[in-house]
Amino acid sequence: QVQLVESGGGFVQPGGSLRLSCAASGGIVSLNSMGWFRQAPGMQRELVAAESSGGTTNYADAVQGRFSISRDNAKNTVYLQMNSLKAEDTAVYYCYAEGDHCSDNGCYRGYTYWGQGTQVTVSS
Repeated sequence: QVQLVESGGGFVQPGGSLRLSCAASGGIVSLNSMGWFRQAPGMQRELVAAESSGGTTNYADAVQGRFSISRDNAKNTVYLQMNSLKAEDTAVYYCYAEGDHCSDNGCYRGYTYWGQGTQVTVSS
């Protein structure tokens, strides 16, 4: 069973920085897109950043120039460096990965896997 384990959330003052990590494990055959969504209270979940297996990146307009996504394909890990944080960045951040995996029941293609979420709070 594929699991995504996140770390790195917390509390930071406006203008500060945080780095999120997300490691995928468990029967992985290959991962295509990996990235991050976030969800603030009362809001829909929104894409923050994503990176393809080939290195193409995509960012939400609200974080462009402040956040940077990277991944280590050998470790099945994706990172999100968040700089110049603002109060409006406060949310639960969820990592995701799209790919193929095998389990005792067989092999499966085109699944989306999710992390458990990590809280990021930006406040003075």
